[in-house]
Amino acid sequence: MPEFTFRSDEIALPRGAWAKAHRMRLRHGDASVLAVTQGAFRSYLHPLSTPAGFCVTSESPSDHPHHCGAWIASDHVHAMVPAANAQVEEYTYNFYVDEVFQGRSPGRIVGIVKEAGAADDGYRIVQTLEWHGPTEWAAPAGRLVAREVRTITVDCGARRNRIDMTSRLSCGEFALKLGPTRHAWFNVRVADSMIVQNGGAVTDDRGLSGGVAVSGAGARWVDFTGPVGGGAIAGVCVVPHRLPGRVPFWFVADWGVVTVGPFRDVGLSLEPEETFESSYTLLVHDGPPDRDEIELIAQ
Repeated sequence: MPEFTFRSDEIALPRGAWAKAHRMRLRHGDASVLAVTQGAFRSYLHPLSTPAGFCVTSESPSDHPHHCGAWIASDHVHAMVPAANAQVEEYTYNFYVDEVFQGRSPGRIVGIVKEAGAADDGYRIVQTLEWHGPTEWAAPAGRLVAREVRTITVDCGARRNRIDMTSRLSCGEFALKLGPTRHAWFNVRVADSMIVQNGGAVTDDRGLSGGVAVSGAGARWVDFTGPVGGGAIAGVCVVPHRLPGRVPFWFVADWGVVTVGPFRDVGLSLEPEETFESSYTLLVHDGPPDRDEIELIAQ
């Protein structure tokens, strides 16, 4: 049985040079499975690879440079900051786009790997993350808007790698509001070779196909499969776990993005003692998706 290894990528740089991003790569034997990557604005998973070694994700494409592999992010994030005379002011940030977006300044989601090791015939990685607002008046280091813990569990198979991610979000220095917004929450950007224009296909559990048909409420899972080179096809299936009282809202585009968000119509409010937990499964597969396994997960 191949063993897992998890270590930083070695990048040969001249003395005095620095890399802007940092990756810690998980391998199963000699095969790359995923990398936990810290970029300039957020932490994300890229590349995601199939057992045969095909990468199914894209990183910072030219049309949407804030799209990176598989990631969690949100626009319309509000810190509820106490002010004079017992008032509370909303300070609103964008943790989705890497620039000022519709007047909201970008924050940074910075993650640290706290635990990593074998777990139940697989591998588990635990990250702690801080959501910091931008440098601003009275907050030169950026306000701590939110805290998050992500647990990533990996199980490798012959035809697919299964990745389960659980996110537990809590307040930073202040009470927190998030949304309503369509620019949230769990996202995957697929490799350019896989998009519909290049011969790929996006489908859901209802038998619908194409981004327009799949988008909206109703799907229990969405799969994006397409060519990855050498005559092979591969894909990634996104399965959100149930959230009581919230209906997953999908935004899926033929050009390669899958977003599932619980805050499209109803925002989230958190007090300091409260948390919001959500979970998602990715099946990174060679060949067509295994619908039987997907249905078991989606029950």
